[in-house]
Amino acid sequence: MRQAGTYSSMLAGGMSGRTGPHSLPLARIKRIMKQSSEEVKMISGEAPIIFSKACELFIEELARRAWAAALRGKRRTLLREDVAAAIANTDLFDFLLHVVQNK
Repeated sequence: MRQAGTYSSMLAGGMSGRTGPHSLPLARIKRIMKQSSEEVKMISGEAPIIFSKACELFIEELARRAWAAALRGKRRTLLREDVAAAIANTDLFDFLLHVVQNK
């Protein structure tokens, strides 16, 4: 069972700018959420915080896999090709294949 404090520590930072434990701009996340559909009218204050954390985890995982590709190429600099390799080699990232193909 999930601990009660799991999300409460994320929510303690508030909603203004980049204060608190989140590092992505909450106003931008909220704007993207509203632009996703005309049916989205109201968004709770907690939703952008959860999306922010999810985005951070996604970026960390993609960066970790891209870093492994760079190390396989005996480099210590991440290149576009490393990110493309991470996406191509991970089924979970198949939804991004169209972004890195044909470029």
